[in-house]
Amino acid sequence: MSDRVALVWDDAFEAYDFGPQHPLKPIRVVLTVALVRACGLDALPNVSAVIPRSATRAELETIHDPAYIDAVERISREVADPYGNYGWGIGTGDDPAFAGMHDASARVAGASITAADAVWSNTVEHAFNPAGGLHHAMADHASGFCIYNDPAIAIRWLLDHGAARVAYIDVDVHHGDGVQAAFYVDPRVLTVSLHESGHFLFPGTGFPDEVGRGGAEGTKVNVSLPPYTYDDAYRAAFERVVPPLVEAFKPDVLVTQLGCDTHATDPLAHFALTTKTYRYLARALHDLAHSTAGGKWVATGGGGYQIYAVVPRAWTIYFAELAGGSTPTELPAEWVERARAEGARELPDSFDDHGVILPRGRREEVDERAAAAAQETVARVFPYFGLR
Repeated sequence: MSDRVALVWDDAFEAYDFGPQHPLKPIRVVLTVALVRACGLDALPNVSAVIPRSATRAELETIHDPAYIDAVERISREVADPYGNYGWGIGTGDDPAFAGMHDASARVAGASITAADAVWSNTVEHAFNPAGGLHHAMADHASGFCIYNDPAIAIRWLLDHGAARVAYIDVDVHHGDGVQAAFYVDPRVLTVSLHESGHFLFPGTGFPDEVGRGGAEGTKVNVSLPPYTYDDAYRAAFERVVPPLVEAFKPDVLVTQLGCDTHATDPLAHFALTTKTYRYLARALHDLAHSTAGGKWVATGGGGYQIYAVVPRAWTIYFAELAGGSTPTELPAEWVERARAEGARELPDSFDDHGVILPRGRREEVDERAAAAAQETVARVFPYFGLR
């Protein structure tokens, strides 16, 4: 496929920085874009680089309470202690305060709006904001490394500009709780989150009985998977749940959060995926965008804390699929040199993982539990769509 694709990027994204001890390090997105460029994907004739704008106050208020935005602006100006008692979810270990926090967060939100605008206006078919995917932020407080909820803001922008139905698919290892909450009573938005069970991982939500409320019942979908979910088990769960629902929903546009903290080596979770699954998901989501949404696909980054060895490879794999390009067998030498200069100690010797194999008994156990989780989701939400 040679769809027109926008890479939404600004070097100023580096300002979204909670500090050197925080796991969400901006170098992960810097190195992602560097790898995209080292692979020549940005030079493809169908790819354009787009510099984003910041979200306006009015756009932020479509999701966030005015008093919360006021607080973020004030703390951004007055911060003295990153871990001060500021309230609003700010000043915690997950969301320490930093100078310029409002501007940096509004820029990320604006980038997802820029991506949505480019797709909705038919300037491009697909757009990718690697700095986005801050899916935990709530209307009135920060949460889980997220100040403003850029996927929710972009979805609201699409609805306000004529989209009748938006499908949001979240493949981060953590439940996409903030996006679900923003549209919990809105039947125009289908949210589908596949994640590690909240029994074991932050934010402790995302169970199959969270299906929406009122007229939106059935449009909020959660696949709560067990620890050690690996490639085959994940793919089976995805295929059982996601394509039938998205096809039945018939969205005008597909929005995806592509967190790669599902990787077997990620330090903050307990899944066992490899790049095999990222290649599968990239193709599956691309196919869904074309089969259900006329090709309209807005993609964001998300979680991912193996910042050198995994995140750049995973998101470059996704971008290669978006752009109809390919990745080399080996990591480009100039990128490896750059990553090492930025602090990388151990890097893989190839673009794709060689595979992470769970012991046979563990695979069988995970297969059974993951299949049961997918089936529980099916039982909860498929009847709303006349599916079985």
